[in-house]
Amino acid sequence: MLLSTILEAVSYVPGLAAIAASIAVIGAAFGIGKIGQSAMEAMARQPEAAGRIQSGMIIAGALVEGATLFAIVVCLLAALG
Repeated sequence: MLLSTILEAVSYVPGLAAIAASIAVIGAAFGIGKIGQSAMEAMARQPEAAGRIQSGMIIAGALVEGATLFAIVVCLLAALG
């Protein structure tokens, strides 16, 4: 009985991993959108600091993308493993 329950639960792992990966991507898209929004507002307030703001925005966006890529790799490993 216990073994069959465990095997049924394992069959859901690929689907759950796909859902987790999609949530990670949606979260990253939301985060990058907020970064862009805040950067544009900051550049509108202080146009002379646009270069520094843009550099910070690109670095923050890259960090969000890196964390998202890590989450997707973990989800793929869970689905395949």
